[in-house]
Amino acid sequence: MHGFETPADLAYNRAPIADPAAFARDAEAASWLYLCGEEFASMDNGMSYDSVRAAVPASANVVSDPPREMTMDLARRQIAALDELPRPTLVTCRSGPRSSALVYLYAGMRSRASADDVLARAEADGAPFTQSDELKDWVRQGLGELSG
Repeated sequence: MHGFETPADLAYNRAPIADPAAFARDAEAASWLYLCGEEFASMDNGMSYDSVRAAVPASANVVSDPPREMTMDLARRQIAALDELPRPTLVTCRSGPRSSALVYLYAGMRSRASADDVLARAEADGAPFTQSDELKDWVRQGLGELSG
């Protein structure tokens, strides 16, 4: 894997978050990038952006949940938000696939890793996005188009 390591200063969820304050505290998070829209708050196991803001000193909300398509424009907005947030940073979506894809895309870009190395590391880590060909393609496309 040529030295690409799992990002240490970015964390993502692997399931819905029951207690946002505890999730942030356990991760010792300084910030949180929340990828869900407000409609998620009213769903079973949902969470609001207000809960995120109450849990950490700094946060951003870039709505990226389904049915929104993961595009390079969306990736640019997510990356810009991550660039502004202090570390360590939580990145969360409803249950982990989109947030994990963004974490590996961002870390791969910053370390100038190849898509093959990033995807191999994500597979080894069991990152939720590796179960989706669409998200793997999004990471591969982002590393090709947005790096450099």
